[in-house]
Amino acid sequence: MARVGIYGATGYTGFELIQILERHPEVEIAFATARSAAGRRLSDIFPTMIDTPLMAVDAVDPRDVDLIFTCLPHNTPNLDQIIARALEAGVKVIDFSDTFRLGSVEEYERWRGKPHPAPELQAAAVYGLPELYREAIRNAKFVANTGCYPLSGILPLAPLARAGLIADGNAIVDAKSGVSGAGRSLALKTHFGEAHETFSAYNIGRVHRHLPEFEQQTGLHIIFSPHLLPVFRGILSTIYVNLRPGISPEEVRAVYKVYDNEPFVHLLPAGKLPELRHVQNSNLLLFGIQPVEPESGRYIIVSALDNLRKGASAQAVQSMNLMLDMDETLGLL
Repeated sequence: MARVGIYGATGYTGFELIQILERHPEVEIAFATARSAAGRRLSDIFPTMIDTPLMAVDAVDPRDVDLIFTCLPHNTPNLDQIIARALEAGVKVIDFSDTFRLGSVEEYERWRGKPHPAPELQAAAVYGLPELYREAIRNAKFVANTGCYPLSGILPLAPLARAGLIADGNAIVDAKSGVSGAGRSLALKTHFGEAHETFSAYNIGRVHRHLPEFEQQTGLHIIFSPHLLPVFRGILSTIYVNLRPGISPEEVRAVYKVYDNEPFVHLLPAGKLPELRHVQNSNLLLFGIQPVEPESGRYIIVSALDNLRKGASAQAVQSMNLMLDMDETLGLL
């Protein structure tokens, strides 16, 4: 049995991760940390039969495990120290923050407008998207887990971009997320009274913090419009692209044969589009393609995933399975 540790067990992604790992046949949870709930048990925080004890960060030793998950918010103080200590001890790391997802320190500083907190770690990080970087993840010591919003666009767009089919190098991604995407920290916009029976856009255009992931992984110029749905979980993205004129819908669909053997990414039959209910509580990403004006190259793609599963915790377990030389689908089917 592989032994893993979890930092940040009482956030939405941390709790989701524990639920997955509790059913994993080849993994045991050696420790789980929580800042405000240290000394309590997971069943004290959530209505669950999982009785995992919660510990303070300074009370655990990452050297006791094979791999750690850092399910901590962006800009968590000392995150780099936790990761560095584990790596120095030969322990593998999967980080959920966006600190290490960009390709270079320079890109981080350009988009964030501040120095990178751990430039010495950035070069070691592998982007945690198994469908595109499977072998790199298999051999990695340190994986930066993919963001949920970017994932909804990267997998549908990357094959088209790599095949050179996108005529103008642009894409519009109109994405809608459940409120769990904002995490468990208190925020006015995710209060029930603010989110219930309404639908709102935020950080539209080119200001969302996950935009650089989209562009880095697709090589496209992305206009990104995120929206808040009055549901708990799931992301549905509507993607608008202009392809080279004259390419038939059959030729477009043929590009996605790269996903034919993927266990969790599926192109739906022609004329079918995914809904949130098709992917919730799963590690699936489903997408459909709708030709609008194929003679002039206009297409719409609709993708759907569970932001807490494929967009975060289950995706991390998929990478963990690769890093620990296990069957990639263990605990996820």
